[in-house]
Amino acid sequence: MKFRKQPAKGTQDVLPKDMALRNYILDVIKKTYAEKGFTQIQTPSVEDINLLTNSDGGENLRMLFKILKRGDKLNLENATEKDITDLGLRFDLTLPLSRFYANNRNELPTPFKAVQIGDVWRAERPQKGRYRQFMQCDVDIIGEKSIIAEIELLMTVPEVIHRLGFKNFVLKINDRRLLKDMVISSDISEDKFSSICISLDKVDKIGIEGVKKELAAKELSDTQIKSLIKRMDTKLEDIDFEAAKEINEIIKVVSKYYPIEFDPTLVRGMGYYTGSIFEVQSNEFKGSLGGGGRYDDLLNKFQSDTIPAVGFSIGFERIVDLLKTKNIEIDTKEKIALVYINDEYLEKTVELSKEMSDDNKIVSMFKVNKNKVGKKIKKMEEEGFTNIIVVDKI
Repeated sequence: MKFRKQPAKGTQDVLPKDMALRNYILDVIKKTYAEKGFTQIQTPSVEDINLLTNSDGGENLRMLFKILKRGDKLNLENATEKDITDLGLRFDLTLPLSRFYANNRNELPTPFKAVQIGDVWRAERPQKGRYRQFMQCDVDIIGEKSIIAEIELLMTVPEVIHRLGFKNFVLKINDRRLLKDMVISSDISEDKFSSICISLDKVDKIGIEGVKKELAAKELSDTQIKSLIKRMDTKLEDIDFEAAKEINEIIKVVSKYYPIEFDPTLVRGMGYYTGSIFEVQSNEFKGSLGGGGRYDDLLNKFQSDTIPAVGFSIGFERIVDLLKTKNIEIDTKEKIALVYINDEYLEKTVELSKEMSDDNKIVSMFKVNKNKVGKKIKKMEEEGFTNIIVVDKI
């Protein structure tokens, strides 16, 4: 039996040229975040299944990749799914960060400014810009309750996007407290808030009519739905609420540097958001280039005291896809090929490679058949070698 060559559905092989682009983007991200005082951490790809399933992860809870128990612990006889799973692949980086902070709190500064970069997994329907395995690049500030945390993130992430060559983008901001007030003011029970947010967050995918159908299926009346949709068209200056004042102050500061506007229809799907929520939207891509928000209550799952937290995640895979279409040129080191034909020149080739290798050169060695030297040299030129040296002619 021959094995299937294609990667699993929703995943991708990355060729050398694309890997160079990904590394370039990662270098820009890491450099920018380090300049702003964020420090990098790492968490496991696998988390306890109880942590994942009780995380207020919104729609992502339906897309969990669950891991079966192993060895003697795996008993399939009369077992339910809960009986045979104990771990799962993380669906984002925020939940692992919260567990990480709770576990290592005494060794971390306050506030803690974290960078976390890694793959996450969601069993969703693959499409352009959406994968089942994809990389996230998060920056979070834990332990700062004032809006300076939001402002710092809303100044830092756009700087990355700007450095990557995107000019035509806008920051959108809203607040979960305003959304909750809109729901309650529409005579809708507060216990339906999280479920309603999941539906509202799909407006860019299924349109407003699709959202209305979902809300109706959740036993909301026509009057409640019309009232809610109308309230989501409210202007910021017409809202007499503390959260509106905070948004206004954030916009006042950030707008001096980057375009930012209040968007009452912005929802964000994660149920753990408690305050401000925001996205970066670009006309070059249908969807956001990144998003995040405040999640002050998430750490309560690990400890009794409330610790404020705000995070922002860049849509890494979407940015990669966009930059691939732009065919941007990445500055690379000088690329040298040392070619030898006869074995008597092997040691000389190795010696030259050692002498020529430094931080500004990439040196590769090749043994080539005498009758194929010309063809091989042409191939090397196509592969980007800028200097090709045939050692036996030196």
